[in-house]
Amino acid sequence: MKEIVEQLEQKRRAAALGGGQQRIDTQHNRGKLTARERLELLLDEGSFEEWDQFVEHRCTDFGMEGKKVLGDGVVTGYGTINGRMVFVFSQDFTVFGGSLSEAHAEKICKIMDQAMKVGAPVIGLNDSGGARIQEGVVSLGGYAEVFQRNVLASGVIPQISVIMGPCAGGAVYSPAMTDFIFMVKDSSYMFVTGPDVVKTVTHEIITAEELGGATTHSTISGVCDCAYENDVETLLMVRRFVNYLPSNNRDKPPFRPTPDDAGRMEMSLDTLIPDSPTRPYDMKEAIFKVVDDREFWELQPEHAENIVIGFARMDGYPVGIVANQPLVQAGCLDIKSSIKAGRFVRFCDAFNIPIITFVDVPGFMPGSAQEYGGIIKHGAKLLFAYAEATVPKVTVITRKAYGGAYDVMSSKHLRGDVNLAWPSAEIAVMGPQGAVEIIFRKDRGDEEKIAGHTGDYRKKFANPFIAASRGYIDDVFLPRETRTRICRSFAMLRDKQLENPWRKHGNIPL
Repeated sequence: MKEIVEQLEQKRRAAALGGGQQRIDTQHNRGKLTARERLELLLDEGSFEEWDQFVEHRCTDFGMEGKKVLGDGVVTGYGTINGRMVFVFSQDFTVFGGSLSEAHAEKICKIMDQAMKVGAPVIGLNDSGGARIQEGVVSLGGYAEVFQRNVLASGVIPQISVIMGPCAGGAVYSPAMTDFIFMVKDSSYMFVTGPDVVKTVTHEIITAEELGGATTHSTISGVCDCAYENDVETLLMVRRFVNYLPSNNRDKPPFRPTPDDAGRMEMSLDTLIPDSPTRPYDMKEAIFKVVDDREFWELQPEHAENIVIGFARMDGYPVGIVANQPLVQAGCLDIKSSIKAGRFVRFCDAFNIPIITFVDVPGFMPGSAQEYGGIIKHGAKLLFAYAEATVPKVTVITRKAYGGAYDVMSSKHLRGDVNLAWPSAEIAVMGPQGAVEIIFRKDRGDEEKIAGHTGDYRKKFANPFIAASRGYIDDVFLPRETRTRICRSFAMLRDKQLENPWRKHGNIPL
């Protein structure tokens, strides 16, 4: 028995060393933690239960039979974050560059299968050179097995990808199908084809960071939801982020008591809207002043900034927030903002997270670039997402709600549960100036008459009361009461039950 125990300890020490001390030192010199160090930071102390520590690859080509490392380049298992169970895998770049083999993929698939059985989130720490070339098509099959599980788990359990090193080729599609992607600045990147291939095919000279770094994906492409400075900060932020999410689609989001009174009045909101209808203001100010403890977790803060999305709590309960941002492009909806918000709304709906929508939208962005880019179909994604959602939906119109964009932003007609407006709200087909120039086109050129017509139109239509008289707005209230009214609305909606007609799935305009 003693010999067996010694053999066990020896194997565990070997597995813990991964690719060896020299490669561990190289990883540290690059400013990166090892796979196991990352899990120690991510999970509660002493909670990690490792699976398949002694798995080895089965490849015998190219001399691989003599190059076996316990664990085969990925550490898998489960543990807790703030006492709540999660399943994890952490790729080990010190072992064959973290490349994915058949055995490596099987380890990941095993914990994903188990996570779906027990209803717990999966968090993947990606740091891999891609498919293991020595295994050829077998490694590609391994990726496809992982992809299949990403799809089956979508909308069933939350999936979070943390990119902490290279992620290239087919490897990027697994994170792309997960719910959220976090990246580390200057040490992680994602792309389908690397700089060398790009140079060969298109003759474009570009660095890996420019092509697929954290800054690129958090600003230009929108692939990344949040980017942080280093491994430690990223993992600590993931720990905090998980607190907003339920464990699965049958659970309710985790409640957290707050000392912030649900009836708190915020007097400063009464002066947030400028006197001029064309002057911008920061919608984030309204969000921070309304939510619990002024804590708002914004996602994709530097991408499609004309719309704001993220998580907060109201009276202790997590909520998803979607808000037009008048500071950027006057808050117009365009292709990128519609995709950004549409996907977020669908996540909230899949996981029982109520949605607050703050509306100040003059319409969809005009122009040939938007039309050629497919704004019709992309804008329909946000429309589809709101119309499909059955979670509690509370909408607050702060200023403009014009045209089709009024409909899209969680209007009463898309089964909005509680639709409220500030007195400054303007709900109309279009702005007064544009409307008058169409209705009174014969008076164009007569500035005095146009000004008079504009004033009359503004008095009659540029207010919330026409919509309120039809029941499209449930109430008009002072901005200072916003937190109270939203909290009361969600308390009323807590046991809401609504089901869509049975179907295999809808056909969202992709």
